[in-house]
Amino acid sequence: MLFLRQRLHRYLTGLGGLLAGGLAACSGPADNPVAALVLPEQFTPKREVTPAPQRGHILDRNGKLLVGTWRHFTLTLPRRTPLDSAALNRLLGWPKGALQARVRAARQPGQAVVLPLTAPEADTLTLHQCDWPRLVVRQYRARTYTTSVASQVLGYPTAAAGPFLQQAQRLERGRFYRLRNGGVESYYNALLSGRRGYYHPLLDSLGRRRGSWATDTTYRPGQDLHLSLDVQLQAYAERLLGERRGYIVALEPATGEILCYVSAPTYAPALLTAPGTAAAAARRELLQHPDKPLLNRPALQANPPGSVFKLVNAAVALQLGAIHADTSFRCDQSLMRCVHRHPQARNLTMALKYSCNPYFYQVLRALTEPRPDSAATAADTCAVRSAHLANWRRHLRSFGLAAELGVDAGRERPGFLPAPGYYNKVYGACRWTYPTVASLSIGQGEINLTGLQLANTLAIVANRGWYRTPHFVRGIGQGGPLARFTERHHTLVDSVHFEALVPGMVAAMRRGGTAELASLSDVGITVAGKTGTVENDEGDDHATFAGFAPAYQPKIVVAVYIENAGFGGLSAAPCAALIMEKYLRGNIAPKRRRWENWLRCGDLAAQGH
Repeated sequence: MLFLRQRLHRYLTGLGGLLAGGLAACSGPADNPVAALVLPEQFTPKREVTPAPQRGHILDRNGKLLVGTWRHFTLTLPRRTPLDSAALNRLLGWPKGALQARVRAARQPGQAVVLPLTAPEADTLTLHQCDWPRLVVRQYRARTYTTSVASQVLGYPTAAAGPFLQQAQRLERGRFYRLRNGGVESYYNALLSGRRGYYHPLLDSLGRRRGSWATDTTYRPGQDLHLSLDVQLQAYAERLLGERRGYIVALEPATGEILCYVSAPTYAPALLTAPGTAAAAARRELLQHPDKPLLNRPALQANPPGSVFKLVNAAVALQLGAIHADTSFRCDQSLMRCVHRHPQARNLTMALKYSCNPYFYQVLRALTEPRPDSAATAADTCAVRSAHLANWRRHLRSFGLAAELGVDAGRERPGFLPAPGYYNKVYGACRWTYPTVASLSIGQGEINLTGLQLANTLAIVANRGWYRTPHFVRGIGQGGPLARFTERHHTLVDSVHFEALVPGMVAAMRRGGTAELASLSDVGITVAGKTGTVENDEGDDHATFAGFAPAYQPKIVVAVYIENAGFGGLSAAPCAALIMEKYLRGNIAPKRRRWENWLRCGDLAAQGH
């Protein structure tokens, strides 16, 4: 029988060669009998799946590992079988009574006891498995955090945060927290996770590949993320705010790289995905905490920016010719109250130095109000006022305001800039006048900015008119950031007008200025900044400050917002100055060490009264 099969195979092979030679011009299986000929050799389809790739690491800008994936080991004890605890203690090198103590701490009703092991302990038990057949040693890979800071930036892999998200939903807090603080772990999940390989080979009888029967999916390892964060600066900034409510955003203006990002109060990043009842109880406390530590304040909390916004109004007014750098306005208290006494603001530099409210009231009025015209009707005046306000808003939109910036870590709020249509809806068409919108001149009223927008606005001033979208990841694997973070965005204001703002910002940090307390001139650093105090009808005012240093070669922008801290020059400004000094010099001058304790523990609001 074998002989007959061999002869038949040779015959069919020869016949196939003959037909192939004679019918080489045939175009397809229907015309070519060889194509339809079934040979004795059959191809076997296979499906090969590679192991899941290891999730990529997350490192800070200096290469310090923040999050990694490591092997973990556990020991599962038998539920009813007697155990020689003394012998097991000796085998693992544990002190007398250690096993019993660990069992008591880990025991849960109705469940087997599971104890964590180190790698050497797991190896020891594996070697002696025959002596302890009822013990089960398991190995798994888990996400491990090497830092207790930057929780809002690092976030969590959504797949690992199921218990937390379920808790949030049960407590009806999901509208604040669900998927909103997933951080870079969630935003870059596909790159961090990599991809399994799926291959579909056709194999001959000898196991050789003869093609594919379906499209292959190539294996891709998990990519490492190199953050722009300086983890030492981040830890320092978090210590400064302590348990206060507020935020700090620091970035590099030339690149848009975020250097530190604090949303206070803070929490440990590992807490949201940690197993166990203790972690669940801690998460419940976070969800129910009145200060909302899980709220990503710099991205999701939009507030009036206060007097910091005078910089933007001045820049637009200069661009549109409403004022010049030497324009003088009287500090007329009948128009708007000025919170402190100061010399007459004879030009823009002095107005910024003293943060004169009546001056900027008149700046916005010059921007938006029609020029007096005895022949103009009320409708004409209304139309011109609306057009001017719309033009003001159009210029502000070019700063990235009233829109999401597109930062690479979850959701943002767009903030709010009122348009003429808003006032027509609230007050009625043509029933609003300049006093209705005058609070916009000092960053109050209906205007709202997020912390990211506030920091980015100062980056625009530092760059003299342009910005790159703020971002947390400066490198993916061996490459750079996402391409969209390298693009420049230009405002509608010429660079020369931003240059005109800087002398006033520098003067604000010197003797007599609103931020003189935060000067770094003693260590050779010239800071350009602007203070702000945001009115609060429900308690003490909120303190703001935004600035950059060095003033004429900016390397860092810092925006600070501290709730219920009173005057910005006495709290937010020193906080920002400490961060600038820490980043630029690496240490803090002894004379400013007292600021650190004061910011953490002092009654900041009382200092402003």
